[in-house]
Amino acid sequence: MAANNRRMSGKKGAQVGSGGQRRRGLEGKGPTPPAEMRKGHAKQRAATAKSRRAQGRTPQRRGGRSASELVVGRNPVVEALREGVPASTLYVQQFIDSDERVREALQLAAERGGINLMEAPRPELDRMTNGLNHQGLVLQVPPYEYAHPEDLVAAAHDDGEDPLVVALDGVTDPRNLGAVVRSVSAFGGHGVVVPERRSAGMTAGAWKTSAGTAARTPVARATNLTRALEAYKKAGITVVGLAADGETELGDLEALGGPVVIVVGSEGKGLSRLVGETCDFRVRIPMPGGAESLNAGVAAGIVLYEAARRRV
Repeated sequence: MAANNRRMSGKKGAQVGSGGQRRRGLEGKGPTPPAEMRKGHAKQRAATAKSRRAQGRTPQRRGGRSASELVVGRNPVVEALREGVPASTLYVQQFIDSDERVREALQLAAERGGINLMEAPRPELDRMTNGLNHQGLVLQVPPYEYAHPEDLVAAAHDDGEDPLVVALDGVTDPRNLGAVVRSVSAFGGHGVVVPERRSAGMTAGAWKTSAGTAARTPVARATNLTRALEAYKKAGITVVGLAADGETELGDLEALGGPVVIVVGSEGKGLSRLVGETCDFRVRIPMPGGAESLNAGVAAGIVLYEAARRRV
């Protein structure tokens, strides 16, 4: 009866031998691997992230890429195509009620070439745009290929010129970025540097404001703007920051005639503390009219003009 109870309980009786499993289980597994090699350990994750970052700084991609962007709505799409904003695909709603803007968008896309025309049902466009009022037209803007800050200096030296670069500190309006790009192009500058975080990027709005000059004026992205400015200084480039309370007036700064980086802060807060301390000079623009400040695009244009005048 007892034997029957054992069988009904489902418990296994003693096994004859274990095939050496118990003996092997008692054996040591060797020395504990270092933390960087232990799966799931914080140091292992940090080492993996560091390796990925290092791979991302190869010459082919070291400036980084932005995310793709969608321009939504009939008027915005037409304006973007008119201004030469780069585009990869134009999505048109099936059975769309065509008007002049739709016809112009299709014509501009066809004339430019290289833009895919895709017909999509309305629910698909609703999903793509998260329910925005797309009016049957959606334009996909490909990721922007950012340069590296060192590339701007290298390009200037290749042309036998002193570098003339503008760096933006805390400028978050893409239209200001586009205006600065346009001024840099107009006055013979070699590019614009923006921080990776808390800064405007090369969106469709920035492209439109640049009036097409973004196609020939590179924008570089720096992981850390302060370190990028310090690297410029080590390369023999003067770093000039614009500040309302600057010690030097713009017209008195002889350094603008040589290799220079002009740093422009946000309209509200100006230069951040670390960036301001990194500058060789803090320069003010005289404003006899009494205005307290200028937006980044206007301020950069004034200083770039002065720099270009001294280089003639």
